[in-house]
Amino acid sequence: MLLCACSPKFDWREVRGGDAPYSVLLPAKPSTYSRTMQLEGVSLTMQMTGADTDGISFAIGSAKIDDATKIPAVLAAMKSGMLSNIHGTITSEKASTPLQGSDIEARGSLQNGQPVILAAKFVTRGPWVYQVIVMGREKAVTRDAIDTYMTSFKIN
Repeated sequence: MLLCACSPKFDWREVRGGDAPYSVLLPAKPSTYSRTMQLEGVSLTMQMTGADTDGISFAIGSAKIDDATKIPAVLAAMKSGMLSNIHGTITSEKASTPLQGSDIEARGSLQNGQPVILAAKFVTRGPWVYQVIVMGREKAVTRDAIDTYMTSFKIN
């Protein structure tokens, strides 16, 4: 019984992208899958890696875009799609440096009406685009979890 009380909420571990050149800390054993989709007229295969723990989802989506002129529109579509998924409103946004892109925080709700917080980074380097997200119940998501996860994301 005492061992359960002492176990950490998050079991951070380094994960590396399969095809995409990145590394990140995830708080539990990750799952990975791919999905072919269209974003702003660009056909791409999005590789998703993520882990859920304590009612919080941590995920990285990555895709390679062959036409560099399409990258800004794809990043904007990724952001718009995430906001639409939670019927969200951006509460803060800033340019992401040294990576090209933006960091946002948003509040919204799931289809069941449950309020959620979304913290996300939408960035690019070379032909790769990334969406790095933390999403969960308002009371479950902590600044410490967001900061640990987001600062651990590195493009190799």
